[in-house]
Amino acid sequence: MSDQKKNTRFALAVLFGINFMNFFDRQIAGALGEPIRIEFGLNDTQLGLLATVFTLVYAFVGIPIGRLTDNWSRKRLIALGVTFWSLLTAASGVAWNYTSFMLTRIGVGVGEASCAPASQSLIGDLYPPERRSRAMATFMLGLPLGLFGAYLLAGIIGEAWGWRAAFFVACVPGLVLAVMTLFIREPPRGATESYAVADLAPVKAPYRTVLRIRTFWWVVLSGMLFNFNAYAVNTFQTPFLQRFHELGLRDANNLSALSLGLAGVVGLLFGGWLGDRLRQQYANGRLVLAAISMGLGAPCVYFALQQPAGSVTAFALLMGASTAFGFVYYATVYSAIQDVVEPRLRGTAVALYFFAMYVLGASFGATVMGALSDFFAHQAMHAAGATEMLAPFRAAGLRSAMYTIPVLMLLCSCSLFFASRSVVADMRRLQAQLNQRPRVATHSATVSRE
Repeated sequence: MSDQKKNTRFALAVLFGINFMNFFDRQIAGALGEPIRIEFGLNDTQLGLLATVFTLVYAFVGIPIGRLTDNWSRKRLIALGVTFWSLLTAASGVAWNYTSFMLTRIGVGVGEASCAPASQSLIGDLYPPERRSRAMATFMLGLPLGLFGAYLLAGIIGEAWGWRAAFFVACVPGLVLAVMTLFIREPPRGATESYAVADLAPVKAPYRTVLRIRTFWWVVLSGMLFNFNAYAVNTFQTPFLQRFHELGLRDANNLSALSLGLAGVVGLLFGGWLGDRLRQQYANGRLVLAAISMGLGAPCVYFALQQPAGSVTAFALLMGASTAFGFVYYATVYSAIQDVVEPRLRGTAVALYFFAMYVLGASFGATVMGALSDFFAHQAMHAAGATEMLAPFRAAGLRSAMYTIPVLMLLCSCSLFFASRSVVADMRRLQAQLNQRPRVATHSATVSRE
């Protein structure tokens, strides 16, 4: 095996590990939401606000980091980010009240903002377009497996030693991966493209250039809808299983680990494989596949919520099917972004995409779901003529709130369909713009520094 192939595989393995810890550390707070809520005396709106503040910080910090990704060493940026968020994850375990816990989660968000722009930019330069969906799927396997690990270990550790211990365990693997990142040999930008990038003149208006891409706007809308749902479900499914289906912390997290985590592996691997095959036959094949998959996932969530109390197997199977369909999104849509954005602007594009989908989507997901849950819970309490908020009312309120999820999944499917209608023209426009752009004599400005 050539040194280049070894480096490519090593880099993808390390980036997968980092993305695993990215979502492990991010989701562990949601997996332990109920004991944290009880200890700090929170309501569902406050619990959801933890995720909202995290995502807002993540999104705003991601914009300058995205530009830094396109102008500095990506591996060093990732290593610094992983180190920072791992240490702040451990700090979450010593929080003494709601405010201190929120501050540590803000720190985790700052560090994690470095992961997606730099990692996806690296993958774009390590793998050619016809293999990118599978490479991106491998990288994004860190998402479902990270969720799986967070739910599984949080339930075991939280039940045995308390919720704080789980945050300490999460720190060490991140620090090891940060060191391993420094051994990646970083490729030049545009190394796998069919057109020359190194001798192109600099882009004068990077943000405006990205925002002129029509497909990008449809993809951003889909990301807002998709992540609203994702953060709402990841924050509240385990509490829903505890309240409505009356499971213990460990059993509820085990079920979430399977239905929200492990089931996503199927969608990612299938989406990566089929997305690459469709891309070779149809330029818009990836986005068409994503639109169909999201449309199929919506009724699965609806029928999962229709299950009566105690029908946990049926609930888990239906939510697992929805997760599998939903995770096709990551393998296909993330690759489609790179089809319409030139290599030197991919970090910027990913940061803009993440900014919009987190600020306008994910940041609202957990908080709005929590507020709706509280609203419907109070309605149930008043309808029963009660004066005290009891567990059955909280269960009924959360169940009613979660019916917004399948509606938004259908809207996400529609936005992806419109993106598939414009992507071919945007790919042709990109090629034409690159052919017309002036050349410069030096390569130093665009080659990545090790």
